[in-house]
Amino acid sequence: MTELAAFGYEDRGTALTGWLARPEGTPRGAILVFPTIANPLPHTKERTRQLAQAGFVALLADFYGAPVADFAAAGPRAEALRSDVDHYRARLKAALEALRGAAPGLKASAVGFCMGGQAALELAREGEDLALVASFHGVFTTARPAHADAAHKPRVLLLHGDADPLAPREQVLALWDELDAAGYRWHHHAYSGVKHGFTDPEADRRGLAAVGYDASADRQSWAALLGMLDEFYG
Repeated sequence: MTELAAFGYEDRGTALTGWLARPEGTPRGAILVFPTIANPLPHTKERTRQLAQAGFVALLADFYGAPVADFAAAGPRAEALRSDVDHYRARLKAALEALRGAAPGLKASAVGFCMGGQAALELAREGEDLALVASFHGVFTTARPAHADAAHKPRVLLLHGDADPLAPREQVLALWDELDAAGYRWHHHAYSGVKHGFTDPEADRRGLAAVGYDASADRQSWAALLGMLDEFYG
């Protein structure tokens, strides 16, 4: 089985610990993986391994630089991180630079889950030089929308549960309009009746009405990501 190794990096003096996985053969590219609001969990660690097995150097980022006891404890940490868009994006870009240092010369993409989906979209809005940005049951709101003058405009893949109260339809349509106005190319896959967190097999155990695992949406969304990666990386 592909192994994950702790990978230290920092953001403006804050020590962070990501998890790095490498493919067995020559890598096709590099992928930054953003975790959920609760920071790395078994689900996102497994996805990072799977991306390495698909031929990529994959780094699972660290949002906070400190352990998170549970989802409830993650809320204040996430609020503090996201309260200033410059601070938030600097933290995300530190992870991207760490990946580039671990995989020099490889074209990078970014993938995220829940809050991590928002994080990946923030890098796209920032105009980072990425091939693809993919959001799994992500948060679509932002303090700084995408702009037509962005230096780079990654392709955007949105994988979304239509019954997700954290990203209701009006926010979906607003994101489409935002990306259209800024000139981004995007793909949106929606799964009817599917809630937030649909890729995490542990979602139903959290006792939250907004979240739920859906095996079909999990399979189909992952296949969509792999298909898009094949388009870019061969």
